[in-house]
Amino acid sequence: MGEILFLAHRVPFPPDRGDKIRGYHILHHLARHRPVHLLAFADDPRDLEPHEEAAAITASLRVLPRRKGQARAAAEALATGRPVSLAAFDDAAMRAAVAQVLAARPIETIHVYSSQMAQYVPADTSARLVMDFCDMDSAKFAAYAEDARGPMRWMMRREARLLASTEADIAARADASLFVSEAEAALFRASTGAKRVQAVENGIDTVRFDPAAVAPVEENGPLFVFTGQMDYRPNIDAVRWFATDVLPRLAAGRLAVVGRAPAAEVRALAGPRVIVTGEVADVRPWLAAAAVVVAPLKLARGVQNKVLEAMAMARPVVATPAAAEGIEHRGTLRLADDAAAFAQAIAGLLADPAAATQLGREARAVVQTRYGWEARLAALDAILGFDRVGAAA
Repeated sequence: MGEILFLAHRVPFPPDRGDKIRGYHILHHLARHRPVHLLAFADDPRDLEPHEEAAAITASLRVLPRRKGQARAAAEALATGRPVSLAAFDDAAMRAAVAQVLAARPIETIHVYSSQMAQYVPADTSARLVMDFCDMDSAKFAAYAEDARGPMRWMMRREARLLASTEADIAARADASLFVSEAEAALFRASTGAKRVQAVENGIDTVRFDPAAVAPVEENGPLFVFTGQMDYRPNIDAVRWFATDVLPRLAAGRLAVVGRAPAAEVRALAGPRVIVTGEVADVRPWLAAAAVVVAPLKLARGVQNKVLEAMAMARPVVATPAAAEGIEHRGTLRLADDAAAFAQAIAGLLADPAAATQLGREARAVVQTRYGWEARLAALDAILGFDRVGAAA
């Protein structure tokens, strides 16, 4: 029976942020069918510590520190004509580790999680190649370029152009190219003409994300909660816009920005009406306390885990259309794009608590029936030649 090499740009343990959550569940799914060898980077020293669950489900595991800074990656990229995103993840130790596993094990499939890791797949491999792009990164950088100025705009345009070429080349090699939503997959097909492209959507663990499972944090007055990695530019821009343009339009309530590594721009928002928590052990008590969960993202790619988590916690959610794209919410999200409409949607929910509660219940029901991880990842079985019990098809 062939084995699987899983290459990840970030070790998917513990599953405490969006990209790690998807990787975690895919890895578990694959490991139920075949022995899986995991090679991944860590950009947090804590992720280098032994993880019992990771060791238990993998046939072998190696996590390498990623220490290359953005300045060095940019210099290497400019010198070699590569995207900065690829130069940042170019590592001799990882290349050697991949070669070692391929030489020693009967690898049938190489599952690549995030396009930065495709550079480690040998050109002459006979293994099946599954490329999980998640999102179309070149489109993200093209959007960044629209808002950038001066040299940064030039860099963003360069990154978008080079990544678009890289993505097309990878897809041409891959036996399957995966995206987190059909909208993202359709954009990629239209942009590249690639074949063998399909959506494998994100899911949600509705047992863990259950409002009955945790006690809410204590807060006097309405609490508006945003969760996410807070050194990530779209999240930074989202909370700045909400705090400066939306929150002043609301007579009462505070914004809680819940997430690790808040950037200086985020920390500067802290004050009487804005709480910046930094990293928390568990986001669920904050979600449980929310009068409204907000997702004011102007730039969002794929399916937003933060929105699915809020829905699973039975909270009413107000989101921009960008943040809701790709989510089959069946009318259980309130959508607004400009500041006045966003504030009005929140105010309407605050004015009718019974309706807000019912909206949250309906959102949880949608997630329970539509977004269970097992159902979302079933499409991998056909791609990888598994039957329902894990034998070769």
